[in-house]
Amino acid sequence: MTWLTLLDLAGVFVFALTGALAAARKNMDIFGYCVLALLPAVGGGTVRDLVLDVPVFWVQDSTYVLVAIAAAVLVYVQPVRVGLRLRWIAWADAVGLALFCVLGASKALQVADDVTVAITLGVVTAVVGGILRDVVSNEIPLILQREVYATAAMLGSAVYCSLFLLSGEHELGLIAGGACAFALRALALWFSWSLPNRGGKA
Repeated sequence: MTWLTLLDLAGVFVFALTGALAAARKNMDIFGYCVLALLPAVGGGTVRDLVLDVPVFWVQDSTYVLVAIAAAVLVYVQPVRVGLRLRWIAWADAVGLALFCVLGASKALQVADDVTVAITLGVVTAVVGGILRDVVSNEIPLILQREVYATAAMLGSAVYCSLFLLSGEHELGLIAGGACAFALRALALWFSWSLPNRGGKA
């Protein structure tokens, strides 16, 4: 197992934690925990692979599904205090976002060899699963709440693609892109940054 696969599994685990924590907030049963864990863990990558017309990653290797279910069971048997759940979701989501945007961009760039496609699918990989999680748990998706969210994923994807194309350094691009995405998202959470709205009324 390569370090890149381990990084991918780490992203699946962290995003699965956000789904399980969302299930805990809704007082779901263990089946609900598993469903909400799987949605953010594999949702974005599934859409990415279908768009790229390549085998869906978790169909090729069911380890990803098992890791997501393990995260769900962990949260189910070791519940997080009510007041901390939303905070944990936000920070775990920031880590998952940072990992998935660069990993998604990396895979897309290898398959499509197009920077625009790579950045776009890096964002898709990072945000679609969270959208599915929030919709199913009856929450307004973060991406629709003026949050600095997709912007962070776009920054991370762009930094990865830029460094890889300029220097050929795959590992450096992943680290720098992921760090930039996490830093922007973390700052937004810490200082309550949000994107400006258009203003005015219809």
